[in-house]
Amino acid sequence: MGGVDILVNNAAHQATFKDIGDISDEEWQLTFEVNIHAMFYLTKAAVPHMKPGSAVINTASVNSDMPNPILLAYATTKGAIQNFTGGLAQMLAAKGIRANAVAPGPVWTPLIPSTMPEDAVKNFGKQVPVQRAGQPAELATAYVMLADPASSTHPAPPWPSPAASRLSEPRRSHFFRAGRSPKPAAPRRG
Repeated sequence: MGGVDILVNNAAHQATFKDIGDISDEEWQLTFEVNIHAMFYLTKAAVPHMKPGSAVINTASVNSDMPNPILLAYATTKGAIQNFTGGLAQMLAAKGIRANAVAPGPVWTPLIPSTMPEDAVKNFGKQVPVQRAGQPAELATAYVMLADPASSTHPAPPWPSPAASRLSEPRRSHFFRAGRSPKPAAPRRG
Protein backbone atom coordinates (compact mmCIF):
# COMPACT_ATOMS: atom_id res chain seq x y z
CA MET A 1 0.00 0.00 0.00
CA GLY A 2 1.46 3.29 -1.06
CA GLY A 3 -0.92 5.87 0.39
CA VAL A 4 -3.98 7.67 -0.92
CA ASP A 5 -4.09 8.79 -4.55
CA ILE A 6 -7.71 9.98 -4.72
CA LEU A 7 -10.19 10.96 -2.05
CA VAL A 8 -13.80 11.47 -3.15
CA ASN A 9 -16.05 12.98 -0.49
CA ASN A 10 -19.60 12.20 -1.54
CA ALA A 11 -22.00 11.89 1.37
CA ALA A 12 -25.13 13.87 2.07
CA HIS A 13 -28.02 14.23 4.43
CA GLN A 14 -30.99 16.40 3.55
CA ALA A 15 -34.47 17.06 4.84
CA THR A 16 -37.09 19.52 3.67
CA PHE A 17 -38.70 22.23 5.80
CA LYS A 18 -41.08 25.03 4.83
CA ASP A 19 -40.13 27.26 7.78
CA ILE A 20 -36.84 27.90 9.59
CA GLY A 21 -38.65 27.33 12.88
CA ASP A 22 -39.31 23.74 11.82
CA ILE A 23 -35.59 22.91 11.63
CA SER A 24 -34.60 21.44 14.98
CA ASP A 25 -31.17 22.00 16.47
CA GLU A 26 -30.56 18.26 16.10
CA GLU A 27 -31.47 18.32 12.39
CA TRP A 28 -29.20 21.31 11.72
CA GLN A 29 -26.32 19.64 13.57
CA LEU A 30 -26.82 16.28 11.84
CA THR A 31 -26.79 17.93 8.41
CA PHE A 32 -23.51 19.68 9.16
CA GLU A 33 -21.96 16.55 10.72
CA VAL A 34 -22.72 14.40 7.67
CA ASN A 35 -22.20 16.95 4.91
CA ILE A 36 -19.22 19.09 5.99
CA HIS A 37 -17.70 17.85 9.26
CA ALA A 38 -17.15 14.33 7.89
CA MET A 39 -15.55 15.82 4.76
CA PHE A 40 -13.17 17.89 6.87
CA TYR A 41 -12.10 14.97 9.06
CA LEU A 42 -11.71 12.51 6.16
CA THR A 43 -9.64 15.03 4.23
CA LYS A 44 -7.53 15.86 7.28
CA ALA A 45 -6.83 12.15 7.80
CA ALA A 46 -6.06 11.46 4.11
CA VAL A 47 -3.79 14.40 3.21
CA PRO A 48 -0.74 13.14 5.18
CA HIS A 49 -0.89 9.97 3.05
CA MET A 50 -1.15 11.82 -0.28
CA LYS A 51 1.71 12.57 -2.64
CA PRO A 52 2.08 15.15 -5.42
CA GLY A 53 -0.41 14.33 -8.16
CA SER A 54 -3.06 13.15 -5.70
CA ALA A 55 -6.55 14.61 -5.76
CA VAL A 56 -9.36 15.47 -3.39
CA ILE A 57 -12.75 15.69 -5.08
CA ASN A 58 -15.70 16.97 -3.07
CA THR A 59 -19.36 16.87 -4.00
CA ALA A 60 -21.06 20.23 -3.66
CA SER A 61 -24.37 21.05 -5.33
CA VAL A 62 -26.12 23.53 -7.53
CA ASN A 63 -27.65 24.53 -4.18
CA SER A 64 -24.28 26.14 -3.35
CA ASP A 65 -25.18 29.06 -5.63
CA MET A 66 -28.92 28.63 -6.13
CA PRO A 67 -30.25 27.41 -2.77
CA ASN A 68 -33.64 25.76 -2.64
CA PRO A 69 -35.38 27.34 0.35
CA ILE A 70 -36.96 24.08 1.52
CA LEU A 71 -33.42 22.61 1.71
CA LEU A 72 -31.95 25.40 3.87
CA ALA A 73 -29.66 23.25 6.03
CA TYR A 74 -28.51 21.10 3.09
CA ALA A 75 -27.90 24.11 0.83
CA THR A 76 -25.96 25.87 3.58
CA THR A 77 -23.60 22.90 3.93
CA LYS A 78 -23.14 22.70 0.17
CA GLY A 79 -22.06 26.36 0.15
CA ALA A 80 -19.63 25.50 2.95
CA ILE A 81 -18.26 22.63 0.85
CA GLN A 82 -17.66 24.97 -2.06
CA ASN A 83 -15.73 27.40 0.17
CA PHE A 84 -13.90 24.58 1.95
CA THR A 85 -12.76 23.21 -1.41
CA GLY A 86 -11.62 26.61 -2.69
CA GLY A 87 -9.50 27.23 0.40
CA LEU A 88 -8.25 23.65 0.44
CA ALA A 89 -7.13 23.90 -3.20
CA GLN A 90 -4.99 26.89 -2.31
CA MET A 91 -3.66 25.24 0.85
CA LEU A 92 -2.67 21.98 -0.88
CA ALA A 93 -1.28 23.42 -4.13
CA ALA A 94 2.24 23.77 -2.70
CA LYS A 95 2.16 20.02 -1.91
CA GLY A 96 1.13 19.22 -5.50
CA ILE A 97 -2.26 17.93 -4.33
CA ARG A 98 -5.32 19.06 -6.27
CA ALA A 99 -8.70 19.83 -4.70
CA ASN A 100 -11.86 20.32 -6.76
CA ALA A 101 -15.60 20.06 -6.33
CA VAL A 102 -18.33 18.80 -8.60
CA ALA A 103 -21.57 20.78 -8.20
CA PRO A 104 -24.34 18.64 -9.67
CA GLY A 105 -27.80 19.88 -10.42
CA PRO A 106 -30.78 17.67 -9.74
CA VAL A 107 -29.65 14.04 -9.62
CA TRP A 108 -32.00 11.16 -8.91
CA THR A 109 -30.83 9.40 -5.75
CA PRO A 110 -32.67 7.62 -2.92
CA LEU A 111 -32.61 10.94 -1.03
CA ILE A 112 -35.16 12.44 -3.40
CA PRO A 113 -38.27 10.30 -2.76
CA SER A 114 -37.32 9.72 0.88
CA THR A 115 -36.84 13.38 1.84
CA MET A 116 -38.97 15.53 -0.45
CA PRO A 117 -42.70 16.20 -0.67
CA GLU A 118 -44.57 14.22 -3.33
CA ASP A 119 -45.12 17.25 -5.59
CA ALA A 120 -41.40 18.11 -5.48
CA VAL A 121 -40.52 14.51 -6.38
CA LYS A 122 -42.98 14.57 -9.30
CA ASN A 123 -41.38 17.72 -10.74
CA PHE A 124 -37.80 16.97 -9.73
CA GLY A 125 -35.36 18.01 -12.47
CA LYS A 126 -37.89 19.72 -14.73
CA GLN A 127 -36.36 23.15 -14.01
CA VAL A 128 -33.11 22.47 -15.90
CA PRO A 129 -32.57 22.69 -19.67
CA VAL A 130 -32.69 18.91 -20.20
CA GLN A 131 -36.05 18.80 -18.35
CA ARG A 132 -35.10 15.80 -16.20
CA ALA A 133 -32.98 14.81 -13.24
CA GLY A 134 -29.60 13.33 -13.97
CA GLN A 135 -28.52 9.84 -13.03
CA PRO A 136 -25.48 9.27 -10.79
CA ALA A 137 -23.64 7.46 -13.61
CA GLU A 138 -23.88 10.61 -15.73
CA LEU A 139 -21.60 12.41 -13.26
CA ALA A 140 -18.88 9.76 -13.28
CA THR A 141 -16.87 11.30 -16.09
CA ALA A 142 -16.50 14.58 -14.18
CA TYR A 143 -15.00 12.75 -11.21
CA VAL A 144 -12.73 10.65 -13.43
CA MET A 145 -11.46 13.74 -15.24
CA LEU A 146 -10.69 15.54 -11.96
CA ALA A 147 -8.98 12.45 -10.54
CA ASP A 148 -6.68 12.15 -13.55
CA PRO A 149 -3.23 13.71 -12.95
CA ALA A 150 -3.41 15.05 -16.51
CA SER A 151 -6.07 17.45 -15.21
CA SER A 152 -3.58 19.19 -12.94
CA THR A 153 -4.18 22.65 -14.37
CA HIS A 154 -7.94 22.63 -13.86
CA PRO A 155 -9.01 25.20 -11.31
CA ALA A 156 -10.95 24.43 -8.16
CA PRO A 157 -14.68 24.59 -7.56
CA PRO A 158 -17.25 24.21 -8.70
CA TRP A 159 -17.55 21.97 -11.73
CA PRO A 160 -21.26 22.16 -12.51
CA SER A 161 -22.90 19.29 -14.25
CA PRO A 162 -24.36 20.35 -17.61
CA ALA A 163 -27.89 19.60 -16.40
CA ALA A 164 -27.37 22.03 -13.52
CA SER A 165 -26.77 25.03 -15.72
CA ARG A 166 -29.64 27.37 -16.33
CA LEU A 167 -29.25 28.87 -19.75
CA SER A 168 -30.94 32.10 -18.70
CA GLU A 169 -28.91 32.55 -15.53
CA PRO A 170 -25.12 32.55 -15.80
CA ARG A 171 -23.46 30.71 -12.92
CA ARG A 172 -21.00 32.55 -10.80
CA SER A 173 -17.54 31.11 -11.37
CA HIS A 174 -15.04 30.27 -8.66
CA PHE A 175 -11.57 29.59 -9.91
CA PHE A 176 -8.85 29.45 -7.31
CA ARG A 177 -5.20 29.29 -8.16
CA ALA A 178 -2.53 29.24 -5.52
CA GLY A 179 0.28 30.94 -7.40
CA ARG A 180 1.08 27.98 -9.61
CA SER A 181 -0.59 24.79 -10.68
CA PRO A 182 0.78 21.58 -9.21
CA LYS A 183 2.97 19.64 -11.59
CA PRO A 184 1.37 16.42 -12.71
CA ALA A 185 2.87 13.32 -11.20
CA ALA A 186 3.98 10.44 -13.32
CA PRO A 187 1.33 7.72 -13.39
CA ARG A 188 1.84 5.17 -10.63
CA ARG A 189 2.24 1.55 -11.52
CA GLY A 190 1.38 -1.46 -9.48
